[in-house]
Amino acid sequence: MPEARVIPLRPDGEQPPPPPAAPPGWDEQLAGVLDFLARRVTGDYDTDEFGFDPDLTDHLLLPALRPWFQRWFRVETQGLENVPDVGGALVVANHSGTVPVDALMTTVALHDDHPAARRLRLLGADLVFQYPFIGALARKLGVTLACNEDAERLLSAGELVGVFPEGFKGVGKPFSERYTLQRFGRGGFVSAALRTGVPIVPCAIVGAEEIYPMIGNARTAARLLGLPYFPITPTFPLLGPLGAVPLPSKWFIAFGEPIETASYGPAAADDPMVVFNLTDQVRETIQHSLYRLLLQRRSVFS
Repeated sequence: MPEARVIPLRPDGEQPPPPPAAPPGWDEQLAGVLDFLARRVTGDYDTDEFGFDPDLTDHLLLPALRPWFQRWFRVETQGLENVPDVGGALVVANHSGTVPVDALMTTVALHDDHPAARRLRLLGADLVFQYPFIGALARKLGVTLACNEDAERLLSAGELVGVFPEGFKGVGKPFSERYTLQRFGRGGFVSAALRTGVPIVPCAIVGAEEIYPMIGNARTAARLLGLPYFPITPTFPLLGPLGAVPLPSKWFIAFGEPIETASYGPAAADDPMVVFNLTDQVRETIQHSLYRLLLQRRSVFS
């Protein structure tokens, strides 16, 4: 009878973690793809009341985003222990990059790097849902309309909700104003957190500012296309479709210590001073985190 293999203990007395599982072979991957296609054809999958499709997200959308996250932007995450494993919480982040790639990368970070594989339910502007293909795809990924009613319903259901209060002012600001936070609006996100009693997790993102450095804004083209801005970058529209490829900047996504709101009570959501003070606290926390992360980065691309 063969002897049982003894796993040596580490100096601290704990057993070492098991070796990582081998990646699935091509036959297992093919079987997974066929199962996925069969579910799509037969309709054997679920969506929630907001249109979120976990099956499509896990098997198509997230795999499509991972190469950008892991290899192109080489995203490093910090402070994931500040994001609760369960229950509702509101992740508030700075917004930049001309195209909102930062929201997508934050979604991947929380799903792939967080121990509890948290799903981030993003709040999107009306414009996101005005385009048939983009709007439908955003719904499938879990994005919903940026309004207090939807935010509160998700938070009350224990979801992790992501909001970018700068909106188009942040994502479409000129490159000369990079890493300078724009106004956070009227603090609607704080009101939603107060009414549901969930913590606010400040999130700072470095790297997105450089993917499409916006050096100009073709306002006439923006008006004709119904866009808040039409970016001019060093590569777009000069290089045509090639100019749509983002530059491979080095990214950091850092989650700060949560700011609790439960002690204020739901009635505080109607107190302008409480809302203003919390909004300002979140904004200042993110701004200081951006400065810290910029000091950590050796250069834009490394």
